[in-house]
Amino acid sequence: MLFEFIATIAAAFGMAGLALIITHLSKLAGKRTPKWLVPLFAAIGIFAFQIHQEYNWYSQQVDKLPEGVEVVKTAESTEWFRPWSYAKPQILRFIAADTGNASVQIDNSNIYLVNLYLFERRRSVQKIEQVIDCSRPARADYVLPEKDSTLTIDEHVEQTTAWHDLATDDPLFIKICTNKS
Repeated sequence: MLFEFIATIAAAFGMAGLALIITHLSKLAGKRTPKWLVPLFAAIGIFAFQIHQEYNWYSQQVDKLPEGVEVVKTAESTEWFRPWSYAKPQILRFIAADTGNASVQIDNSNIYLVNLYLFERRRSVQKIEQVIDCSRPARADYVLPEKDSTLTIDEHVEQTTAWHDLATDDPLFIKICTNKS
């Protein structure tokens, strides 16, 4: 985030410098430019860089994902304070699943333990462990057992009541269940 701030300031100075060159050239031509030209160009530099970063953030993050981690859902966003997002919605959040390391449970080959990663612009990545039951199909949060507990994943699956239905056309179900079978 610090580097993005520095790049934003650099874009503002770059565009302001361009306005100063225009001002200097217009003085040589015997004309005057308005005094608001330099601040206007600086503002254009700031907005242009920020808009560019917002639209390219998703692809930059996806390129950084390690092998075996795949995007399963994206959330496009339009905001009133970002009027340009109505022309082309922005992806400011997405969920990636570590499908390469999804572990099948020994007692039940239809149950997988998978790590989901929640990405959101200007926020830290959150990791959530999910239990996916391919036979139902359903998903549930996996809560790590306490240190003195001997609860296995299979016992956790049997005891949990917080199952959420998972549609068979859901990208998470497709990536975990159909690609592993």
